[in-house]
Amino acid sequence: MKIKFKLPSLLLCFLVLSTGVQAQYKQTIPNKTQLLFNKNQTIPFGKLDELKIAIAVSDKTKYHTFIEQAERYADISVIDFNQLNEQGKLANTIIVVGTASELAYTNVALLNQAVSNNKNLVLCRFLDSESSRLQTTSLFGGKLTELIYPVFNDEAQRNLAMSLFGGLAITEGNTKLKTVQTRLQYSQGAGSGLNLSKMTQKIDAIAAEAIREQATPGLVVMAVKNGQVIFEKAYGNHTYEAKQKTTVNDIFDLASISKIAGTTPVIMKLQETKAIHLDSTMGRYLWDVRSTNKKDITLRTVLLHEAGFTPYIPFYRNLKAGDVQRFPSATHQVQLADSSYLKNNYYEEVMWPQMMNSAVKPTGNYVYSDISMYVMKEVAEHITSIPMDEYVQQILYRPIGMKTAGYNPRTRFDKSRIVPTEHDTAFRKVLLEGFVHDQGAAMAGGVAGHAGLFASANDLAIYGQLLLNRGEYGGAQYFKGNTVDLFTSNQSKTSRRGLGFDRFDPDPKKEYPSKLANASVYGHTGYTGTCIWIDPKHQLIYIFLSNRVHPQVSTKLLNLNIRSRIQDAIYETINEAK
Repeated sequence: MKIKFKLPSLLLCFLVLSTGVQAQYKQTIPNKTQLLFNKNQTIPFGKLDELKIAIAVSDKTKYHTFIEQAERYADISVIDFNQLNEQGKLANTIIVVGTASELAYTNVALLNQAVSNNKNLVLCRFLDSESSRLQTTSLFGGKLTELIYPVFNDEAQRNLAMSLFGGLAITEGNTKLKTVQTRLQYSQGAGSGLNLSKMTQKIDAIAAEAIREQATPGLVVMAVKNGQVIFEKAYGNHTYEAKQKTTVNDIFDLASISKIAGTTPVIMKLQETKAIHLDSTMGRYLWDVRSTNKKDITLRTVLLHEAGFTPYIPFYRNLKAGDVQRFPSATHQVQLADSSYLKNNYYEEVMWPQMMNSAVKPTGNYVYSDISMYVMKEVAEHITSIPMDEYVQQILYRPIGMKTAGYNPRTRFDKSRIVPTEHDTAFRKVLLEGFVHDQGAAMAGGVAGHAGLFASANDLAIYGQLLLNRGEYGGAQYFKGNTVDLFTSNQSKTSRRGLGFDRFDPDPKKEYPSKLANASVYGHTGYTGTCIWIDPKHQLIYIFLSNRVHPQVSTKLLNLNIRSRIQDAIYETINEAK
Protein backbone atom coordinates (compact mmCIF):
# COMPACT_ATOMS: atom_id res chain seq x y z
CA MET A 1 0.00 0.00 0.00
CA LYS A 2 1.35 3.42 -1.00
CA ILE A 3 0.93 6.17 1.59
CA LYS A 4 1.31 9.81 0.61
CA PHE A 5 2.50 12.32 3.18
CA LYS A 6 1.75 16.00 2.90
CA LEU A 7 4.36 18.13 4.66
CA PRO A 8 3.17 21.19 6.54
CA SER A 9 3.91 24.24 4.40
CA LEU A 10 6.26 25.75 7.01
CA LEU A 11 8.34 22.58 7.19
CA LEU A 12 8.36 22.30 3.41
CA CYS A 13 9.65 25.85 3.10
CA PHE A 14 12.34 25.09 5.66
CA LEU A 15 13.52 22.05 3.71
CA VAL A 16 13.65 23.96 0.44
CA LEU A 17 15.53 26.89 1.96
CA SER A 18 17.90 24.85 4.08
CA THR A 19 18.85 22.16 1.58
CA GLY A 20 17.75 23.28 -1.85
CA VAL A 21 17.06 19.61 -2.57
CA GLN A 22 13.30 19.30 -2.91
CA ALA A 23 12.11 17.28 -5.89
CA GLN A 24 9.89 19.15 -8.31
CA TYR A 25 8.45 16.69 -10.81
CA LYS A 26 6.72 18.61 -13.56
CA GLN A 27 4.44 16.73 -15.95
CA THR A 28 4.67 18.54 -19.26
CA ILE A 29 2.59 16.32 -21.55
CA PRO A 30 -1.06 15.18 -21.41
CA ASN A 31 -1.52 11.60 -20.30
CA LYS A 32 -4.82 10.01 -21.28
CA THR A 33 -4.19 6.77 -19.41
CA GLN A 34 -7.00 5.75 -17.03
CA LEU A 35 -6.87 3.24 -14.22
CA LEU A 36 -10.08 1.22 -14.05
CA PHE A 37 -8.96 -0.97 -11.18
CA ASN A 38 -5.74 -0.98 -9.16
CA LYS A 39 -5.62 -4.32 -7.38
CA ASN A 40 -3.45 -4.18 -4.27
CA GLN A 41 -2.29 -0.68 -5.29
CA THR A 42 -0.01 -2.23 -7.89
CA ILE A 43 0.34 0.88 -10.06
CA PRO A 44 2.77 2.58 -10.14
CA PHE A 45 5.13 -0.35 -9.60
CA GLY A 46 7.23 -0.12 -6.45
CA LYS A 47 10.62 -1.70 -5.72
CA LEU A 48 11.69 -3.38 -8.91
CA ASP A 49 13.86 -6.05 -7.29
CA GLU A 50 10.66 -7.59 -5.94
CA LEU A 51 9.15 -7.95 -9.42
CA LYS A 52 9.79 -10.49 -12.15
CA ILE A 53 8.00 -8.86 -15.05
CA ALA A 54 6.77 -10.44 -18.27
CA ILE A 55 4.93 -8.56 -21.01
CA ALA A 56 2.44 -10.72 -22.89
CA VAL A 57 1.62 -9.58 -26.44
CA SER A 58 0.27 -11.11 -29.62
CA ASP A 59 2.84 -9.36 -31.81
CA LYS A 60 6.22 -8.08 -30.58
CA THR A 61 6.63 -5.77 -33.56
CA LYS A 62 3.23 -4.14 -33.11
CA TYR A 63 3.96 -3.38 -29.43
CA HIS A 64 7.66 -2.63 -29.85
CA THR A 65 7.25 0.96 -28.58
CA PHE A 66 5.52 -0.19 -25.39
CA ILE A 67 8.15 -2.85 -24.76
CA GLU A 68 11.05 -0.47 -25.44
CA GLN A 69 9.62 2.11 -23.04
CA ALA A 70 9.07 -0.44 -20.28
CA GLU A 71 12.67 -1.60 -20.68
CA ARG A 72 13.87 1.89 -19.70
CA TYR A 73 12.63 1.10 -16.19
CA ALA A 74 13.09 -2.61 -15.56
CA ASP A 75 14.36 -5.93 -16.83
CA ILE A 76 11.49 -7.66 -18.57
CA SER A 77 10.81 -10.74 -20.64
CA VAL A 78 8.44 -10.68 -23.60
CA ILE A 79 6.14 -13.65 -24.02
CA ASP A 80 3.45 -14.83 -26.42
CA PHE A 81 0.01 -14.03 -25.03
CA ASN A 82 -1.34 -17.38 -26.17
CA GLN A 83 1.33 -19.15 -24.10
CA LEU A 84 1.00 -16.82 -21.14
CA ASN A 85 0.84 -19.46 -18.44
CA GLU A 86 3.70 -21.61 -19.71
CA GLN A 87 6.12 -18.86 -20.77
CA GLY A 88 5.20 -16.66 -17.83
CA LYS A 89 5.47 -19.28 -15.11
CA LEU A 90 8.61 -17.73 -13.60
CA ALA A 91 7.16 -14.20 -13.62
CA ASN A 92 5.25 -12.84 -10.64
CA THR A 93 3.94 -9.83 -12.59
CA ILE A 94 2.45 -10.23 -16.07
CA ILE A 95 1.48 -7.21 -18.16
CA VAL A 96 -1.04 -8.18 -20.84
CA VAL A 97 -1.01 -5.63 -23.66
CA GLY A 98 -3.43 -5.40 -26.57
CA THR A 99 -5.99 -3.38 -28.44
CA ALA A 100 -9.63 -3.71 -27.52
CA SER A 101 -10.22 -5.48 -30.85
CA GLU A 102 -7.65 -8.13 -30.03
CA LEU A 103 -8.68 -8.51 -26.41
CA ALA A 104 -12.34 -8.98 -27.38
CA TYR A 105 -11.36 -12.53 -28.22
CA THR A 106 -9.30 -13.00 -25.09
CA ASN A 107 -9.31 -16.42 -23.54
CA VAL A 108 -10.73 -15.44 -20.15
CA ALA A 109 -9.88 -18.83 -18.70
CA LEU A 110 -6.24 -18.24 -19.57
CA LEU A 111 -6.19 -15.03 -17.52
CA ASN A 112 -8.15 -16.59 -14.67
CA GLN A 113 -5.59 -19.41 -14.52
CA ALA A 114 -2.76 -16.87 -14.18
CA VAL A 115 -4.65 -15.11 -11.38
CA SER A 116 -5.29 -18.38 -9.58
CA ASN A 117 -1.55 -19.08 -9.81
CA ASN A 118 -0.97 -15.92 -7.75
CA LYS A 119 0.32 -13.88 -10.68
CA ASN A 120 -0.09 -10.14 -10.39
CA LEU A 121 -1.91 -9.51 -13.66
CA VAL A 122 -2.03 -6.06 -15.27
CA LEU A 123 -4.26 -5.62 -18.33
CA CYS A 124 -3.38 -2.70 -20.64
CA ARG A 125 -6.11 -2.09 -23.23
CA PHE A 126 -5.89 0.38 -26.14
CA LEU A 127 -9.32 1.51 -27.38
CA ASP A 128 -8.85 1.32 -31.14
CA SER A 129 -12.42 1.79 -32.38
CA GLU A 130 -15.41 3.99 -31.72
CA SER A 131 -17.36 1.14 -30.17
CA SER A 132 -14.51 0.17 -27.88
CA ARG A 133 -14.26 3.73 -26.55
CA LEU A 134 -17.60 3.16 -24.90
CA GLN A 135 -16.12 0.21 -22.98
CA THR A 136 -14.50 2.18 -20.17
CA THR A 137 -15.46 -0.09 -17.31
CA SER A 138 -13.57 -2.96 -15.74
CA LEU A 139 -13.79 -6.23 -17.66
CA PHE A 140 -12.76 -8.42 -14.75
CA GLY A 141 -14.41 -6.77 -11.76
CA GLY A 142 -11.34 -6.36 -9.61
CA LYS A 143 -9.66 -9.71 -10.23
CA LEU A 144 -6.74 -7.86 -11.80
CA THR A 145 -5.37 -4.38 -12.41
CA GLU A 146 -6.80 -2.75 -15.54
CA LEU A 147 -5.76 0.32 -17.53
CA ILE A 148 -7.06 1.82 -20.77
CA TYR A 149 -5.83 4.37 -23.29
CA PRO A 150 -8.40 5.95 -25.67
CA VAL A 151 -6.30 5.52 -28.86
CA PHE A 152 -3.58 3.26 -30.22
CA ASN A 153 -0.36 4.77 -31.57
CA ASP A 154 3.29 5.13 -30.54
CA GLU A 155 2.59 8.00 -28.15
CA ALA A 156 -0.17 5.98 -26.49
CA GLN A 157 2.18 3.02 -26.05
CA ARG A 158 4.89 5.19 -24.49
CA ASN A 159 2.51 6.99 -22.16
CA LEU A 160 0.76 3.86 -20.93
CA ALA A 161 4.08 2.11 -20.29
CA MET A 162 5.40 5.16 -18.40
CA SER A 163 2.18 5.25 -16.36
CA LEU A 164 2.77 1.71 -15.12
CA PHE A 165 6.17 2.62 -13.70
CA GLY A 166 5.33 6.09 -12.42
CA GLY A 167 7.10 7.94 -15.22
CA LEU A 168 3.83 9.75 -15.82
CA ALA A 169 1.13 10.59 -13.32
CA ILE A 170 -2.32 9.21 -14.14
CA THR A 171 -4.64 12.21 -13.93
CA GLU A 172 -7.66 11.10 -15.99
CA GLY A 173 -10.69 9.13 -14.90
CA ASN A 174 -11.75 8.15 -11.40
CA THR A 175 -10.26 10.60 -8.89
CA LYS A 176 -9.67 7.76 -6.44
CA LEU A 177 -7.48 5.98 -8.99
CA LYS A 178 -5.15 8.82 -9.91
CA THR A 179 -1.42 8.45 -9.32
CA VAL A 180 1.64 10.68 -9.00
CA GLN A 181 4.95 10.65 -10.88
CA THR A 182 7.56 8.60 -9.05
CA ARG A 183 10.21 7.96 -11.72
CA LEU A 184 11.86 9.62 -14.69
CA GLN A 185 9.64 10.78 -17.53
CA TYR A 186 10.81 10.00 -21.08
CA SER A 187 9.01 12.34 -23.44
CA GLN A 188 11.82 13.85 -25.51
CA GLY A 189 11.47 17.18 -23.71
CA ALA A 190 7.93 17.75 -24.99
CA GLY A 191 6.20 20.69 -23.32
CA SER A 192 9.31 21.69 -21.37
CA GLY A 193 9.12 25.30 -22.51
CA LEU A 194 12.80 25.16 -23.49
CA ASN A 195 14.27 25.85 -26.92
CA LEU A 196 15.62 22.33 -27.26
CA SER A 197 16.27 22.69 -30.97
CA LYS A 198 18.71 25.54 -30.36
CA MET A 199 20.28 23.68 -27.43
CA THR A 200 20.70 20.56 -29.56
CA GLN A 201 22.51 22.56 -32.25
CA LYS A 202 24.96 23.88 -29.66
CA ILE A 203 25.62 20.47 -28.13
CA ASP A 204 25.93 18.85 -31.56
CA ALA A 205 28.59 21.37 -32.55
CA ILE A 206 30.62 20.85 -29.36
CA ALA A 207 30.36 17.06 -29.66
CA ALA A 208 31.45 17.21 -33.31
CA GLU A 209 34.45 19.32 -32.28
CA ALA A 210 35.42 16.77 -29.62
CA ILE A 211 35.35 13.92 -32.13
CA ARG A 212 37.01 15.92 -34.91
CA GLU A 213 39.87 16.95 -32.61
CA GLN A 214 40.18 13.35 -31.38
CA ALA A 215 39.41 14.31 -27.79
CA THR A 216 37.25 11.17 -27.69
CA PRO A 217 35.93 8.76 -30.33
CA GLY A 218 32.39 8.89 -28.95
CA LEU A 219 30.23 10.27 -26.18
CA VAL A 220 26.75 10.31 -24.66
CA VAL A 221 25.08 13.41 -23.25
CA MET A 222 21.96 13.32 -21.09
CA ALA A 223 20.05 16.04 -19.26
CA VAL A 224 17.06 15.75 -16.93
CA LYS A 225 15.02 18.70 -15.68
CA ASN A 226 12.12 18.49 -13.23
CA GLY A 227 12.10 14.72 -13.58
CA GLN A 228 11.80 14.86 -17.37
CA VAL A 229 14.53 13.72 -19.75
CA ILE A 230 15.01 16.80 -21.93
CA PHE A 231 18.08 15.63 -23.84
CA GLU A 232 19.61 12.24 -24.59
CA LYS A 233 21.92 11.67 -27.52
CA ALA A 234 24.91 9.57 -28.53
CA TYR A 235 27.71 10.71 -30.81
CA GLY A 236 30.58 9.07 -32.66
CA ASN A 237 31.81 5.53 -32.30
CA HIS A 238 33.34 3.16 -29.79
CA THR A 239 36.75 3.59 -31.44
CA TYR A 240 38.30 5.74 -34.16
CA GLU A 241 38.05 2.78 -36.54
CA ALA A 242 34.30 3.57 -36.56
CA LYS A 243 33.21 -0.05 -36.60
CA GLN A 244 30.49 0.40 -33.95
CA LYS A 245 28.40 3.48 -33.37
CA THR A 246 27.95 4.77 -29.82
CA THR A 247 24.37 4.47 -28.49
CA VAL A 248 22.60 5.95 -25.48
CA ASN A 249 22.35 2.45 -23.99
CA ASP A 250 26.10 1.81 -24.04
CA ILE A 251 27.93 1.01 -20.82
CA PHE A 252 30.90 3.18 -19.87
CA ASP A 253 33.76 2.91 -17.39
CA LEU A 254 32.79 5.67 -14.94
CA ALA A 255 36.21 5.95 -13.25
CA SER A 256 35.97 8.26 -10.18
CA ILE A 257 32.21 8.63 -10.46
CA SER A 258 32.49 5.26 -8.69
CA LYS A 259 33.32 7.24 -5.56
CA ILE A 260 29.87 8.88 -5.38
CA ALA A 261 27.72 6.30 -7.16
CA GLY A 262 29.30 3.12 -5.78
CA THR A 263 31.07 3.60 -2.46
CA THR A 264 29.42 6.73 -1.04
CA PRO A 265 25.81 5.42 -1.11
CA VAL A 266 27.00 2.37 0.84
CA ILE A 267 28.60 4.64 3.45
CA MET A 268 25.45 6.81 3.51
CA LYS A 269 23.36 3.77 4.37
CA LEU A 270 25.76 2.58 7.07
CA GLN A 271 25.96 6.06 8.58
CA GLU A 272 22.21 6.65 8.76
CA THR A 273 21.59 3.22 10.29
CA LYS A 274 24.35 3.96 12.85
CA ALA A 275 26.35 0.95 11.71
CA ILE A 276 29.28 3.35 11.47
CA HIS A 277 29.97 6.80 12.90
CA LEU A 278 31.76 9.35 10.76
CA ASP A 279 33.69 10.77 13.70
CA SER A 280 35.00 7.37 14.74
CA THR A 281 38.47 6.38 13.62
CA MET A 282 39.82 3.97 11.04
CA GLY A 283 41.35 2.01 13.90
CA ARG A 284 37.92 1.33 15.37
CA TYR A 285 36.77 -0.54 12.26
CA LEU A 286 39.99 -1.95 10.79
CA TRP A 287 42.11 -4.17 13.05
CA ASP A 288 45.21 -4.09 10.88
CA VAL A 289 45.22 -0.29 10.93
CA ARG A 290 45.61 -0.08 14.71
CA SER A 291 49.37 -0.48 14.53
CA THR A 292 49.81 2.15 11.79
CA ASN A 293 50.01 5.93 11.53
CA LYS A 294 46.39 5.99 10.34
CA LYS A 295 44.66 4.50 13.39
CA ASP A 296 43.35 7.84 14.72
CA ILE A 297 42.15 9.31 11.41
CA THR A 298 38.36 9.75 11.38
CA LEU A 299 36.10 8.51 8.60
CA ARG A 300 34.80 12.04 8.09
CA THR A 301 38.34 13.24 7.40
CA VAL A 302 38.85 10.37 4.98
CA LEU A 303 35.66 11.21 3.03
CA LEU A 304 36.73 14.85 2.77
CA HIS A 305 40.16 13.89 1.36
CA GLU A 306 41.74 15.62 4.34
CA ALA A 307 43.43 12.58 5.89
CA GLY A 308 46.88 13.45 4.59
CA PHE A 309 47.11 10.30 2.47
CA THR A 310 49.56 9.92 -0.40
CA PRO A 311 47.69 11.13 -3.52
CA TYR A 312 48.55 8.15 -5.72
CA ILE A 313 50.49 4.89 -5.53
CA PRO A 314 51.32 3.32 -8.95
CA PHE A 315 50.98 -0.26 -7.75
CA TYR A 316 51.42 -1.77 -11.20
CA ARG A 317 54.94 -0.37 -11.46
CA ASN A 318 56.01 -2.49 -8.48
CA LEU A 319 55.06 -5.82 -10.04
CA LYS A 320 57.72 -8.51 -10.16
CA ALA A 321 58.39 -11.15 -12.78
CA GLY A 322 55.74 -13.85 -12.52
CA ASP A 323 53.14 -11.69 -10.77
CA VAL A 324 51.15 -11.34 -14.03
CA GLN A 325 50.73 -13.95 -16.75
CA ARG A 326 48.76 -14.26 -20.00
CA PHE A 327 46.56 -17.16 -18.94
CA PRO A 328 44.64 -18.16 -15.79
CA SER A 329 45.96 -20.83 -13.46
CA ALA A 330 45.42 -22.05 -9.91
CA THR A 331 47.81 -19.35 -8.69
CA HIS A 332 46.69 -16.51 -11.04
CA GLN A 333 42.92 -16.01 -11.04
CA VAL A 334 42.56 -12.22 -10.73
CA GLN A 335 41.65 -11.19 -14.27
CA LEU A 336 43.04 -7.76 -15.16
CA ALA A 337 41.92 -7.81 -18.80
CA ASP A 338 41.66 -10.22 -21.71
CA SER A 339 44.80 -12.42 -21.53
CA SER A 340 46.08 -10.80 -18.34
CA TYR A 341 45.94 -12.48 -14.92
CA LEU A 342 47.40 -11.37 -11.58
CA LYS A 343 48.50 -13.77 -8.88
CA ASN A 344 45.98 -14.48 -6.16
CA ASN A 345 45.70 -12.29 -3.05
CA TYR A 346 48.00 -9.59 -4.41
CA TYR A 347 45.68 -6.86 -3.15
CA GLU A 348 45.49 -8.30 0.38
CA GLU A 349 49.17 -9.21 0.65
CA VAL A 350 50.84 -6.32 -1.16
CA MET A 351 48.59 -3.37 -2.05
CA TRP A 352 46.61 -2.90 1.16
CA PRO A 353 49.66 -3.21 3.44
CA GLN A 354 51.52 -0.75 1.23
CA MET A 355 48.68 1.76 1.55
CA MET A 356 48.46 1.34 5.31
CA ASN A 357 52.23 1.72 5.73
CA SER A 358 52.46 4.78 3.49
CA ALA A 359 53.33 8.19 4.89
CA VAL A 360 50.67 10.65 6.05
CA LYS A 361 50.80 14.39 6.31
CA PRO A 362 48.92 16.34 9.02
CA THR A 363 45.16 16.05 8.61
CA GLY A 364 42.92 18.94 7.70
CA ASN A 365 44.36 19.99 4.34
CA TYR A 366 42.64 18.93 1.14
CA VAL A 367 44.72 16.37 -0.77
CA TYR A 368 42.73 14.31 -3.27
CA SER A 369 43.72 10.66 -2.80
CA ASP A 370 42.32 7.38 -4.10
CA ILE A 371 43.44 5.72 -0.86
CA SER A 372 40.48 7.44 0.82
CA MET A 373 37.96 5.31 -1.01
CA TYR A 374 40.01 2.13 -0.78
CA VAL A 375 39.66 2.70 2.98
CA MET A 376 35.90 3.31 2.88
CA LYS A 377 35.34 0.09 0.91
CA GLU A 378 37.29 -1.85 3.51
CA VAL A 379 35.26 -0.29 6.32
CA ALA A 380 31.99 -1.13 4.54
CA GLU A 381 32.90 -4.76 3.93
CA HIS A 382 34.09 -5.31 7.50
CA ILE A 383 30.80 -3.93 8.82
CA THR A 384 28.37 -5.60 6.40
CA SER A 385 30.25 -8.87 5.84
CA ILE A 386 29.09 -8.55 2.22
CA PRO A 387 31.28 -7.66 -0.79
CA MET A 388 30.63 -4.00 -1.57
CA ASP A 389 29.67 -4.67 -5.19
CA GLU A 390 26.90 -7.01 -4.04
CA TYR A 391 25.78 -4.83 -1.13
CA VAL A 392 25.20 -1.76 -3.33
CA GLN A 393 23.18 -3.91 -5.73
CA GLN A 394 20.99 -5.06 -2.82
CA ILE A 395 20.33 -1.69 -1.23
CA LEU A 396 20.16 0.47 -4.34
CA TYR A 397 20.76 -0.62 -7.92
CA ARG A 398 18.30 -3.50 -8.25
CA PRO A 399 15.43 -1.88 -6.30
CA ILE A 400 15.49 1.40 -8.24
CA GLY A 401 16.08 -0.09 -11.69
CA MET A 402 19.75 0.71 -12.34
CA LYS A 403 19.96 -2.16 -14.81
CA THR A 404 23.54 -1.85 -16.04
CA ALA A 405 25.31 -0.32 -13.02
CA GLY A 406 27.87 -2.57 -11.41
CA TYR A 407 31.42 -3.80 -11.33
CA ASN A 408 33.14 -6.26 -13.69
CA PRO A 409 30.49 -5.87 -16.41
CA ARG A 410 31.95 -8.60 -18.61
CA THR A 411 30.42 -11.13 -16.22
CA ARG A 412 26.95 -9.76 -17.02
CA PHE A 413 27.03 -8.20 -20.50
CA ASP A 414 28.44 -8.92 -23.92
CA LYS A 415 31.52 -6.79 -24.54
CA SER A 416 29.84 -5.18 -27.57
CA ARG A 417 27.65 -3.22 -25.14
CA ILE A 418 30.66 -1.85 -23.25
CA VAL A 419 32.65 1.06 -24.65
CA PRO A 420 36.39 0.19 -24.72
CA THR A 421 38.94 2.44 -23.05
CA GLU A 422 42.71 2.46 -23.40
CA HIS A 423 44.85 0.21 -25.54
CA ASP A 424 47.11 -0.48 -22.59
CA THR A 425 50.63 -0.89 -23.97
CA ALA A 426 52.50 -0.56 -20.67
CA PHE A 427 50.75 -2.87 -18.20
CA ARG A 428 48.15 -5.27 -19.57
CA LYS A 429 49.23 -4.99 -23.23
CA VAL A 430 45.73 -5.29 -24.65
CA LEU A 431 42.69 -3.15 -25.51
CA LEU A 432 40.58 -2.80 -22.36
CA GLU A 433 37.04 -3.94 -23.14
CA GLY A 434 34.85 -4.15 -20.06
CA PHE A 435 37.78 -4.24 -17.65
CA VAL A 436 38.36 -1.22 -15.44
CA HIS A 437 40.86 1.29 -16.79
CA ASP A 438 42.31 2.20 -13.39
CA GLN A 439 45.28 -0.08 -12.76
CA GLY A 440 44.87 -0.28 -8.99
CA ALA A 441 41.17 -1.11 -9.24
CA ALA A 442 41.97 -3.84 -11.76
CA MET A 443 44.58 -5.31 -9.41
CA ALA A 444 41.98 -5.27 -6.64
CA GLY A 445 39.77 -7.58 -8.71
CA GLY A 446 37.81 -4.85 -10.49
CA VAL A 447 36.03 -3.69 -7.33
CA ALA A 448 37.59 -0.73 -5.56
CA GLY A 449 36.28 2.19 -3.59
CA HIS A 450 37.60 4.80 -6.01
CA ALA A 451 36.99 3.12 -9.40
CA GLY A 452 35.55 0.05 -11.08
CA LEU A 453 31.90 1.05 -11.57
CA PHE A 454 30.40 0.81 -15.07
CA ALA A 455 26.95 2.08 -16.08
CA SER A 456 24.84 3.66 -18.79
CA ALA A 457 23.77 7.31 -18.77
CA ASN A 458 20.22 6.26 -17.91
CA ASP A 459 21.37 4.52 -14.73
CA LEU A 460 23.22 7.64 -13.61
CA ALA A 461 20.11 9.72 -14.34
CA ILE A 462 18.07 7.46 -12.07
CA TYR A 463 20.63 7.85 -9.29
CA GLY A 464 20.77 11.60 -9.82
CA GLN A 465 16.99 11.88 -9.54
CA LEU A 466 17.03 9.85 -6.33
CA LEU A 467 19.47 12.40 -4.89
CA LEU A 468 17.35 15.33 -6.09
CA ASN A 469 14.41 13.61 -4.40
CA ARG A 470 16.42 13.52 -1.15
CA GLY A 471 16.63 9.73 -1.11
CA GLU A 472 13.28 8.77 -2.64
CA TYR A 473 12.61 7.11 -5.97
CA GLY A 474 9.86 4.94 -7.38
CA GLY A 475 7.65 5.57 -4.36
CA ALA A 476 10.17 4.20 -1.86
CA GLN A 477 12.63 5.95 0.46
CA TYR A 478 16.17 4.59 0.17
CA PHE A 479 17.98 7.27 2.18
CA LYS A 480 16.77 9.78 4.72
CA GLY A 481 16.56 13.28 3.37
CA ASN A 482 18.99 14.64 5.93
CA THR A 483 21.52 11.94 4.97
CA VAL A 484 21.52 13.15 1.36
CA ASP A 485 21.74 16.76 2.55
CA LEU A 486 24.71 15.96 4.79
CA PHE A 487 26.79 14.15 2.20
CA THR A 488 26.08 16.44 -0.76
CA SER A 489 26.50 19.80 1.01
CA ASN A 490 29.82 21.51 1.71
CA GLN A 491 31.33 19.92 4.82
CA SER A 492 34.88 21.28 4.74
CA LYS A 493 36.54 24.37 6.13
CA THR A 494 39.39 24.12 3.63
CA SER A 495 37.83 22.92 0.35
CA ARG A 496 34.63 22.84 -1.71
CA ARG A 497 34.01 19.16 -0.94
CA GLY A 498 31.07 17.32 0.50
CA LEU A 499 31.38 13.85 2.04
CA GLY A 500 32.55 11.81 -0.93
CA PHE A 501 30.90 14.28 -3.32
CA ASP A 502 32.66 17.01 -5.25
CA ARG A 503 30.94 20.38 -5.49
CA PHE A 504 30.78 23.72 -7.27
CA ASP A 505 33.94 25.76 -6.72
CA PRO A 506 33.19 29.21 -5.28
CA ASP A 507 36.30 30.67 -6.97
CA PRO A 508 34.83 32.25 -10.13
CA LYS A 509 38.19 32.02 -11.91
CA LYS A 510 38.02 28.24 -11.88
CA GLU A 511 34.60 28.06 -13.58
CA TYR A 512 34.11 24.61 -12.08
CA PRO A 513 32.28 22.53 -13.02
CA SER A 514 31.20 25.11 -15.60
CA LYS A 515 30.95 28.85 -16.06
CA LEU A 516 27.20 29.03 -15.37
CA ALA A 517 26.99 26.46 -12.56
CA ASN A 518 25.82 27.62 -9.13
CA ALA A 519 26.48 26.96 -5.46
CA SER A 520 23.88 24.19 -5.18
CA VAL A 521 25.68 21.92 -7.66
CA TYR A 522 27.32 18.64 -6.59
CA GLY A 523 28.57 15.52 -8.37
CA HIS A 524 31.90 14.19 -9.66
CA THR A 525 34.07 13.76 -12.73
CA GLY A 526 35.85 10.61 -13.91
CA TYR A 527 39.32 10.16 -15.38
CA THR A 528 38.00 8.25 -18.41
CA GLY A 529 36.13 11.38 -19.52
CA THR A 530 32.89 11.27 -17.56
CA CYS A 531 30.88 13.44 -15.21
CA ILE A 532 27.55 13.79 -13.44
CA TRP A 533 26.46 17.12 -11.98
CA ILE A 534 23.26 17.54 -9.98
CA ASP A 535 21.75 21.01 -9.62
CA PRO A 536 18.98 21.30 -7.01
CA LYS A 537 18.40 24.99 -7.80
CA HIS A 538 17.35 24.18 -11.36
CA GLN A 539 16.22 20.59 -10.66
CA LEU A 540 18.76 19.57 -13.28
CA ILE A 541 20.92 16.49 -13.83
CA TYR A 542 23.72 16.67 -16.40
CA ILE A 543 25.56 13.53 -17.50
CA PHE A 544 28.49 13.26 -19.89
CA LEU A 545 30.08 9.91 -20.72
CA SER A 546 33.05 9.35 -23.02
CA ASN A 547 36.16 7.23 -23.47
CA ARG A 548 38.68 10.04 -23.90
CA VAL A 549 41.50 7.68 -22.84
CA HIS A 550 41.14 5.72 -26.11
CA PRO A 551 43.36 4.65 -27.70
CA GLN A 552 45.84 6.34 -25.38
CA VAL A 553 45.35 8.83 -22.55
CA SER A 554 44.80 12.33 -23.95
CA THR A 555 44.13 15.72 -22.33
CA LYS A 556 42.25 17.16 -25.32
CA LEU A 557 38.85 16.77 -23.68
CA LEU A 558 40.10 18.93 -20.82
CA ASN A 559 41.98 21.37 -23.04
CA LEU A 560 38.89 21.97 -25.20
CA ASN A 561 36.70 22.18 -22.07
CA ILE A 562 34.12 19.95 -23.75
CA ARG A 563 32.22 18.80 -20.65
CA SER A 564 31.85 22.28 -19.19
CA ARG A 565 30.84 23.91 -22.47
CA ILE A 566 28.04 21.39 -23.01
CA GLN A 567 26.88 21.98 -19.44
CA ASP A 568 26.80 25.72 -20.10
CA ALA A 569 24.82 25.20 -23.32
CA ILE A 570 22.13 23.55 -21.17
CA TYR A 571 22.25 26.42 -18.65
CA GLU A 572 21.97 29.00 -21.44
CA THR A 573 18.82 27.28 -22.67
CA ILE A 574 17.30 27.29 -19.19
CA ASN A 575 18.20 30.94 -18.61
CA GLU A 576 16.73 32.01 -21.97
CA ALA A 577 13.41 30.44 -21.00
CA LYS A 578 13.08 32.44 -17.79
